[in-house]
Amino acid sequence: MALVLQTDYAWPDTSIERGVIEAAGHSFVAGPSVPSPADEIAALVAKHRPAAIMTCWAQVSGAAIAAAPDLAVVHRIGVGLDNIAMGEATRRGVLVTNVPDYCVGEVADHAVALLLDWARGTVVFDRDVKAGNWNPAAARLTRISDLSIGIVGFGRIGKATASRLLAFGCAVSTVDRGRETGMNVRAVPFEQLLGESDVVIVHAPLTEQTHHLFDAQTIAQMKSGACLINVSRGPLVDNHALLAALDAAHLSGAGLDVVEGEPEPPRALIERDDVIVTPHIAFSSAASLGELRRRSAEEVVRVLAGLPPENPCNQART
Repeated sequence: MALVLQTDYAWPDTSIERGVIEAAGHSFVAGPSVPSPADEIAALVAKHRPAAIMTCWAQVSGAAIAAAPDLAVVHRIGVGLDNIAMGEATRRGVLVTNVPDYCVGEVADHAVALLLDWARGTVVFDRDVKAGNWNPAAARLTRISDLSIGIVGFGRIGKATASRLLAFGCAVSTVDRGRETGMNVRAVPFEQLLGESDVVIVHAPLTEQTHHLFDAQTIAQMKSGACLINVSRGPLVDNHALLAALDAAHLSGAGLDVVEGEPEPPRALIERDDVIVTPHIAFSSAASLGELRRRSAEEVVRVLAGLPPENPCNQART
């Protein structure tokens, strides 16, 4: 029997995870739902010395990984790996796994929803009508099929977003990585995508190389009047650069499911009428969360049984 520690969770309880783990003969311990600071997570790991760590948003630092000498796997209950000390895990022979495809449709749908809100004014006019106004003459709306869309990050979710936008009749492009897109999507240089796109949708992972990918210089290269949509990770976009571009009317709007500084993003940015914000929920639906939690626990059970993981994210030698 092994002990599995779940650091945090973004749903009402851990019943699904606990059920799968305990049915396999292992014990299960969960931390608080709200992620604790990294040093507290390390202390929690040192206290329980688990064979497996499951984490949602909490930072699993190198110190946390070092605090569990029998640790076999750190599992990200989600897709992104920016909250796990990958180098330390690999160095210590600890597998890192995730569930890369549980919410492809949800995130793609959310990106398109933010685009539609920007183009058709649904959020802005809803607020206006509820404030007591009825002014259809104020509408300055956009025909969706006339839009050129640039998608930065063309993995599973980027492709799903493209398929939805192609159905609307949009012209879609992505960054040229030297290979065919396999769809009616142009592959163009990054600078060309920025200059031609009415809407840029960010689906890229957060790494050292992509941190503040959209800074003052990059945003300045975007088409005048364009909209920037980020449904990936907040730090891909420099808040100050985005705010300056909106103030200067270089960009006409932004759709943000993620914001650098969340869960307390800068009020000067998120309170603007030309910014649509949701609280990092693009991944969420009843179906996606149930699938995520079950598959996460099953992956941990698989590794603890000595079987190869379905979704290894590093080259740890076990």
